[in-house]
Amino acid sequence: MGKISGNGLVKLAREAIEEYVRNGHRIAAPASPSEKKGVFCTLKTRHGVLRGCIGFPYPVKPLAEGVVEAAIASATQDPRFKPLSPGELGGIRIELTVLTTPKELSCPKSEIPKKIEIGRHGLIVENSYTSGLLLPQVATENGRMTPTEFLEATCWKAGLPPHAWKEQGVRVYTFTGEIFSE
Repeated sequence: MGKISGNGLVKLAREAIEEYVRNGHRIAAPASPSEKKGVFCTLKTRHGVLRGCIGFPYPVKPLAEGVVEAAIASATQDPRFKPLSPGELGGIRIELTVLTTPKELSCPKSEIPKKIEIGRHGLIVENSYTSGLLLPQVATENGRMTPTEFLEATCWKAGLPPHAWKEQGVRVYTFTGEIFSE
Protein backbone atom coordinates (compact mmCIF):
# COMPACT_ATOMS: atom_id res chain seq x y z
CA MET A 1 0.00 0.00 0.00
CA GLY A 2 1.27 3.50 -0.78
CA LYS A 3 1.27 6.55 1.44
CA ILE A 4 -2.12 7.25 3.04
CA SER A 5 -3.67 10.65 2.25
CA GLY A 6 -4.93 13.00 4.95
CA ASN A 7 -8.52 12.09 4.07
CA GLY A 8 -7.55 8.43 4.22
CA LEU A 9 -6.08 8.92 7.70
CA VAL A 10 -9.31 10.56 8.91
CA LYS A 11 -11.35 7.68 7.43
CA LEU A 12 -9.01 5.23 9.18
CA ALA A 13 -9.55 7.05 12.49
CA ARG A 14 -13.34 6.95 12.00
CA GLU A 15 -13.25 3.22 11.19
CA ALA A 16 -11.05 2.51 14.24
CA ILE A 17 -13.34 4.44 16.61
CA GLU A 18 -16.58 2.98 15.26
CA GLU A 19 -15.32 -0.63 15.32
CA TYR A 20 -13.93 -0.28 18.84
CA VAL A 21 -16.91 1.57 20.34
CA ARG A 22 -19.51 -0.70 18.69
CA ASN A 23 -17.77 -4.08 18.92
CA GLY A 24 -14.77 -3.75 21.23
CA HIS A 25 -12.39 -4.76 18.44
CA ARG A 26 -9.18 -2.92 17.56
CA ILE A 27 -8.70 -2.79 13.78
CA ALA A 28 -5.27 -3.48 12.35
CA ALA A 29 -3.50 -0.50 10.90
CA PRO A 30 -2.86 -0.95 7.19
CA ALA A 31 0.68 -1.78 6.21
CA SER A 32 2.23 1.40 4.95
CA PRO A 33 5.75 2.56 4.16
CA SER A 34 5.05 5.74 6.12
CA GLU A 35 7.66 7.04 8.47
CA LYS A 36 7.07 7.33 12.18
CA LYS A 37 5.22 10.52 13.12
CA GLY A 38 3.63 12.05 16.18
CA VAL A 39 -0.14 12.30 15.85
CA PHE A 40 -3.09 13.53 17.90
CA CYS A 41 -6.75 12.70 17.43
CA THR A 42 -9.20 15.35 18.60
CA LEU A 43 -12.90 14.59 18.87
CA LYS A 44 -15.47 17.39 19.00
CA THR A 45 -19.22 17.38 18.99
CA ARG A 46 -20.96 18.80 15.92
CA HIS A 47 -21.29 22.01 18.00
CA GLY A 48 -17.50 22.24 18.44
CA VAL A 49 -17.32 21.08 22.07
CA LEU A 50 -14.22 19.02 22.92
CA ARG A 51 -15.08 15.34 23.50
CA GLY A 52 -11.60 13.78 23.62
CA CYS A 53 -8.02 14.38 22.58
CA ILE A 54 -5.12 11.97 22.93
CA GLY A 55 -2.04 11.27 20.90
CA PHE A 56 1.66 10.75 20.62
CA PRO A 57 3.84 13.88 20.57
CA TYR A 58 6.96 12.06 19.41
CA PRO A 59 7.47 9.89 16.31
CA VAL A 60 7.35 6.52 18.08
CA LYS A 61 4.94 4.67 15.75
CA PRO A 62 4.29 4.41 12.03
CA LEU A 63 1.66 7.03 11.20
CA ALA A 64 -1.25 4.66 10.39
CA GLU A 65 -0.66 2.68 13.60
CA GLY A 66 -0.48 5.91 15.62
CA VAL A 67 -3.75 7.11 14.08
CA VAL A 68 -5.57 3.90 15.05
CA GLU A 69 -4.24 3.99 18.62
CA ALA A 70 -4.79 7.72 19.14
CA ALA A 71 -8.31 7.55 17.69
CA ILE A 72 -9.39 4.70 19.98
CA ALA A 73 -7.74 6.32 23.00
CA SER A 74 -9.36 9.70 22.34
CA ALA A 75 -12.76 8.01 22.20
CA THR A 76 -12.31 5.79 25.25
CA GLN A 77 -9.40 6.84 27.48
CA ASP A 78 -9.30 10.63 27.79
CA PRO A 79 -9.62 11.01 31.59
CA ARG A 80 -11.59 14.25 31.20
CA PHE A 81 -14.54 12.47 29.56
CA LYS A 82 -16.55 9.27 29.84
CA PRO A 83 -15.92 6.81 27.00
CA LEU A 84 -17.80 7.53 23.79
CA SER A 85 -21.03 5.54 23.46
CA PRO A 86 -22.30 4.01 20.19
CA GLY A 87 -25.12 6.56 20.16
CA GLU A 88 -22.63 9.43 20.05
CA LEU A 89 -20.72 8.20 16.99
CA GLY A 90 -22.79 10.17 14.48
CA GLY A 91 -22.43 13.36 16.47
CA ILE A 92 -18.66 13.66 16.64
CA ARG A 93 -16.19 15.25 14.23
CA ILE A 94 -12.67 13.85 13.96
CA GLU A 95 -9.59 16.02 13.58
CA LEU A 96 -6.09 14.60 13.20
CA THR A 97 -2.94 16.63 13.74
CA VAL A 98 0.23 15.07 12.32
CA LEU A 99 3.21 16.55 14.17
CA THR A 100 6.75 17.42 13.30
CA THR A 101 9.33 16.24 15.85
CA PRO A 102 9.31 18.63 18.84
CA LYS A 103 12.41 20.82 19.12
CA GLU A 104 13.58 22.31 22.40
CA LEU A 105 13.87 26.09 22.49
CA SER A 106 17.42 26.54 23.72
CA CYS A 107 17.58 30.28 24.23
CA PRO A 108 17.43 32.60 27.23
CA LYS A 109 14.07 32.24 29.01
CA SER A 110 13.20 35.88 28.26
CA GLU A 111 13.50 35.15 24.52
CA ILE A 112 11.15 32.15 24.48
CA PRO A 113 7.93 34.08 23.69
CA LYS A 114 9.65 35.69 20.69
CA LYS A 115 10.37 32.23 19.23
CA ILE A 116 6.69 31.13 19.26
CA GLU A 117 4.57 31.70 16.17
CA ILE A 118 0.89 31.69 17.15
CA GLY A 119 -1.18 29.56 14.78
CA ARG A 120 1.91 27.72 13.57
CA HIS A 121 3.60 26.28 16.68
CA GLY A 122 2.29 23.87 19.24
CA LEU A 123 3.99 23.75 22.64
CA ILE A 124 5.25 21.22 25.13
CA VAL A 125 6.31 22.40 28.58
CA GLU A 126 8.02 19.82 30.78
CA ASN A 127 10.13 19.38 33.83
CA SER A 128 11.46 16.23 35.46
CA TYR A 129 8.04 15.03 36.68
CA THR A 130 5.30 16.39 34.41
CA SER A 131 4.56 17.77 30.98
CA GLY A 132 1.76 19.47 29.12
CA LEU A 133 1.07 19.83 25.41
CA LEU A 134 -1.17 22.16 23.44
CA LEU A 135 -1.65 21.75 19.70
CA PRO A 136 -1.04 24.74 17.39
CA GLN A 137 -4.76 25.32 16.77
CA VAL A 138 -5.48 25.80 20.50
CA ALA A 139 -3.90 29.27 20.43
CA THR A 140 -6.34 30.47 17.77
CA GLU A 141 -9.56 28.50 18.38
CA ASN A 142 -11.14 30.82 20.96
CA GLY A 143 -9.56 34.12 20.03
CA ARG A 144 -5.89 34.63 19.45
CA MET A 145 -3.59 34.04 22.44
CA THR A 146 -0.33 35.91 22.81
CA PRO A 147 2.82 33.75 22.95
CA THR A 148 3.02 34.36 26.72
CA GLU A 149 -0.62 33.36 27.23
CA PHE A 150 0.00 30.22 25.17
CA LEU A 151 3.03 29.36 27.33
CA GLU A 152 0.98 29.94 30.50
CA ALA A 153 -1.88 27.76 29.22
CA THR A 154 0.59 24.98 28.41
CA CYS A 155 2.07 25.24 31.92
CA TRP A 156 -1.46 24.97 33.35
CA LYS A 157 -2.07 21.87 31.20
CA ALA A 158 1.08 20.37 32.76
CA GLY A 159 -0.22 21.14 36.25
CA LEU A 160 2.41 23.82 36.75
CA PRO A 161 2.07 27.47 37.79
CA PRO A 162 1.53 29.79 34.78
CA HIS A 163 5.02 31.29 34.86
CA ALA A 164 6.82 27.95 35.33
CA TRP A 165 8.24 28.19 31.79
CA LYS A 166 10.63 30.83 33.16
CA GLU A 167 12.03 28.48 35.83
CA GLN A 168 15.31 26.59 35.76
CA GLY A 169 14.78 22.95 34.81
CA VAL A 170 11.61 23.62 32.81
CA ARG A 171 11.99 22.93 29.10
CA VAL A 172 9.86 24.34 26.28
CA TYR A 173 9.51 22.60 22.93
CA THR A 174 7.80 23.73 19.74
CA PHE A 175 6.40 21.68 16.89
CA THR A 176 4.13 22.24 13.93
CA GLY A 177 1.19 20.17 12.82
CA GLU A 178 -0.65 19.35 9.62
CA ILE A 179 -4.38 19.19 10.33
CA PHE A 180 -6.89 16.88 8.63
CA SER A 181 -10.55 16.81 9.61
CA GLU A 182 -13.97 15.59 8.61
